[in-house]
Amino acid sequence: MEPIQFELGDRLRLRKQHPCGCFDWEVVRLGADIGLRCEKCGRRILLPRSEVERRIKQKLPRLPKPEDEYDPYES
Repeated sequence: MEPIQFELGDRLRLRKQHPCGCFDWEVVRLGADIGLRCEKCGRRILLPRSEVERRIKQKLPRLPKPEDEYDPYES
């Protein structure tokens, strides 16, 4: 089976909810481990890629980026 491709800013819905009650997470770090940020409370977690691929229920549409948000990596 081919690994799922993730990009920074992708939104994911996982099978189990976070203790705050939210199922939706944003990808904030890529590598062997995937960094996720809860969309409700902002808590950040780091999970192995294999575990994220197992827990994912669906990919959600990306949110539009606000115009006034500063991105230090964008030139």
